[in-house]
Amino acid sequence: MTRRTNLWSVARALLLWVAALTVTLPLLWVALASFKSPAQLNDPGLVLFAPNLDNWARVLEAGVLDAAGRSAMVATITVAISVVAGSMGAYAISAYKTGGSATRFGILAAQVLPPAVLVFPFLTMAYALRLDTTYIPVIFAHLSFVLPVITWFLIGFFDAVPRSLEEQARVDGFSRFAAFRMVVLPQVLPGIGAAAIFGFTLSWNDMFYGLILAPTQETILPVAIAAFNTFRGVELGAMSAAIIIAVVPVVIASFFIQRRLVQGISGGAVKF
Repeated sequence: MTRRTNLWSVARALLLWVAALTVTLPLLWVALASFKSPAQLNDPGLVLFAPNLDNWARVLEAGVLDAAGRSAMVATITVAISVVAGSMGAYAISAYKTGGSATRFGILAAQVLPPAVLVFPFLTMAYALRLDTTYIPVIFAHLSFVLPVITWFLIGFFDAVPRSLEEQARVDGFSRFAAFRMVVLPQVLPGIGAAAIFGFTLSWNDMFYGLILAPTQETILPVAIAAFNTFRGVELGAMSAAIIIAVVPVVIASFFIQRRLVQGISGGAVKF
């Protein structure tokens, strides 16, 4: 029995190391590529070299940091709206079984549709309302997939809050909304924080809607990164530097939400 347990422990550790290397090595390669010259990039296995900052200077000249700021603005507004609306929606589904069990699945129905199906109505409305030079169409497009996911994410956290807390608040004279805002909501703040970071990551990473709906001269970060794929070829070094700028916030955020992420995704499922 002890030998089998030891073998299982070794196999599990080996599997974790393989998974870690699978994730880490591409990031390490991109980080190294951002400091290589074009000649050095022709040797993918080159690890020891004299680093230079030409690629990072190219990224700064291309306005990638400005594009990152615009992406952050779009993602922040999207998440703020999603958290407010999603928390109330998740609470209604959890506490009052609004829409029944089908709602827990139906809320993610938009995720099944390809973005190409939704982008044309957004684009048509943007031109009709003369919003094509603003980021409002991008924000609304991002709400179409961030809001349902955040709502789904929060259902499990509201399920974990004892109903007796709200009932006691109602007995003490609180209205239904006051009981939700002052008693129930503080119990799920860690989950809301994790949901906000997760939603921010989804919006931050989106390229499709930003490519079509964002103002042409003021692109968001994923589109700015793709711009390094030019008619002369891919500017691999500069693109690698831009990718590092995009990846670092996501990696940092993942360390804060990993435990809550599993809890929220599993908690959104139907309870029998």
